[in-house]
Amino acid sequence: MKLSILDQVPVAKGSTATEAHAASVQLAKLGDALGYERMWLAEHHNTTSIASSAPEISVAYLAAVTERMRIGTGGVMMMHYSPYKIAEVFKTLSALSPGRIDLGVGRAPGGDMAAMVALASGKRPYVDEQYDKLETILRIISEKPTGEEVYDAVVAAPTQIQLPEAWLLGSTGQSAKQAGEMGVGYSFAQFFQGQLSKQILDIYKSAFRPSYFMPEPKILVTYAASVAETTEEAEYLSMPIQISRLNLMRGRLGPTLSPEEANDYPLTEMDKMILEQNRHLLLIGTAEEVLDQIQTDMDWYGFDEAMINCNQFSIESRLNTYTLLAEKAFV
Repeated sequence: MKLSILDQVPVAKGSTATEAHAASVQLAKLGDALGYERMWLAEHHNTTSIASSAPEISVAYLAAVTERMRIGTGGVMMMHYSPYKIAEVFKTLSALSPGRIDLGVGRAPGGDMAAMVALASGKRPYVDEQYDKLETILRIISEKPTGEEVYDAVVAAPTQIQLPEAWLLGSTGQSAKQAGEMGVGYSFAQFFQGQLSKQILDIYKSAFRPSYFMPEPKILVTYAASVAETTEEAEYLSMPIQISRLNLMRGRLGPTLSPEEANDYPLTEMDKMILEQNRHLLLIGTAEEVLDQIQTDMDWYGFDEAMINCNQFSIESRLNTYTLLAEKAFV
C-alpha cells in the first residue's frame, strides 16, 4: 500500500509556531526513513492555529533535509498568485531537488475574505476561471505557448530541468473532469467533506489525457486519522482533532487542545450530534483497523495512494501514528 503525509503544521496549545515547524521537520525525516511516498504541506491564511501559510518555502527546506520522499504542496491556492511566479517557484524547486517535487494546486482561498483581500493587495480577489489558470501554469512551466501575450513574452527560469509532478486538489468531485483533461494527478480530500464516490474517480479516469506531468492517471485520497496501540487510546487522542473541527464549524479557530482538555470539553447536545455526524471524516483505531478501512476503500473506489493527515496534540503521538501505520503497511 502506498501511504503519504499531509501536514498542516498545527500549533498545539502551549506551543509556538516555531515548534510546529520543527515538528514538521521531524515528521518529514521520519516519513522519509519509514518509506512514505510523499509529504505535502497545506496553505492556510489568517489563523494562529495552523502555521503553514507558505508551503512552497517549507517544501524547499524539507526537500533539503530528506533524501527519498517526494515533497510538495497540498496545495498552492492558485487564485492568489501569478501563473508566471508559480511556474518559476516550482521550476526552481525542481532544479534543486530533481524528480522529488510535487506541484499540488487548489481552487479554494485557504482563508477568509479578509485574507483574500490582503493577498490581492486590497484589490478584487481573482476567483474566476481557475481551471484556465492551471492550464496557463502548466504551459508556462513546460515552456509552451499560452496564447496570452503577457506570458508568451517571457521564459520561466530555470530551464531545461526535470519538471515537477502536477496535481489538482478537490473535495466535491467538481474538478475531477478538468484534472483528467489536463493530464494531472487528482487528489481528493476525503477528510474535508467525505463525499468520495466511484463516479467521481471514474470521471477523472475516463477524461484523462497523458501529459508530461502525469503520463498515466493517478489518484490519491487524503484521510484524517488518529492511530494508537489500542482503539481506546486512539479514541482518546482523537478528541483534539474532533473539537478543532467543531470549533472551525463555529468560526472559532484556536490552538489544538490537549487530549485531557478535549475529552473534558463541555459539549451541548447539538455539539454531540455534530460530532457524531462528522465521525466518518476521521479514521480512528489501531494501525490494523485504519489500514483495513483504507484498503477496503482502495479496492472499492479504485485509487492508488492514501495520504494521512494526523493533527493529534503532541508531536510524539503524531509521529507514533505514522510509525504504527508504516510498520503494518510497508511489510
